[in-house]
Amino acid sequence: MIVAGWLWAVFTVVAAFFQTVRNAMQRELTPRLGTVGATHVRFLFGFPFALIFLLGLMLDTGVPLPRPGWSFWPWVIDGALAQVAATALMLVAMGERSFVVTIAYLKTEPIQVAIFGLVFLGDRVSGPMMVSILVATAGVLIMSIKPGGMVGGLRPTLIGLGSGGMFALSAVGFRGAILDLHLTDFVMAATFTLVIGLVMQAIALSLYLLLRAPSVLAAIGHAWKPSLFAGFMGALASQFWFLAFALATAASVRTLALVEVLFAQLVARFAFGQKTTPREAVGMVLVVAGVVLLIVERA
Repeated sequence: MIVAGWLWAVFTVVAAFFQTVRNAMQRELTPRLGTVGATHVRFLFGFPFALIFLLGLMLDTGVPLPRPGWSFWPWVIDGALAQVAATALMLVAMGERSFVVTIAYLKTEPIQVAIFGLVFLGDRVSGPMMVSILVATAGVLIMSIKPGGMVGGLRPTLIGLGSGGMFALSAVGFRGAILDLHLTDFVMAATFTLVIGLVMQAIALSLYLLLRAPSVLAAIGHAWKPSLFAGFMGALASQFWFLAFALATAASVRTLALVEVLFAQLVARFAFGQKTTPREAVGMVLVVAGVVLLIVERA
């Protein structure tokens, strides 16, 4: 399959936009459902849409389902479980910090992705790419730090950074699973991996809540309308993330994904009424500069 070299960037930007919408919906659901309940929404209501994506792909192209080997499963299990932990930590951080600053803490992720990708997948990082990662990460740190220390204290900072680390492990795990399928059709490889990951996540969290907090499952059922939208946005974002992972290194994808900070700023301004400070504006300029450097290096 011949693929345009820039297609991964389009997939990444689209995924970042849909993820911002999903994050905002989950943030609104957290007071009603709790952290675990709001985390579960993206998986429980997301996997039916992922199944629809997969079925539509099979009907449209006639491509059969892949037959993964044993080595596929450790990758996808790592991706699925790390993403559950990352999402839960993200929602906890959002409950203690502003929406934009929480996203900024999470976006220290690209440095960790570059390290994990090199160690586990052999994805090498060129000098210009590392510069772009550092510049963009400096931007999100400037948005998160004010004179006198971290905004909001050490606890939300550590939670946000921990969430970024889990997201990094998840990205590497899912990319490893996609590559392990060895398919020429990258769309099938990405979509199949997405379905397997979401089904695992939905089953695991459903069992956990059934045993530990059945009332949360009941609350999710009562909040099915906003949960359905959040699940759809989550599945749509994940579909494009996985397509990007099939075409480019996890470090490239997650660095370009820093444009989510800009989308988060728009959501914060118009949905939550939070204003942009001059410090945050400087940080966003650096994020854009780092992203531009990445695009130029990959061109």
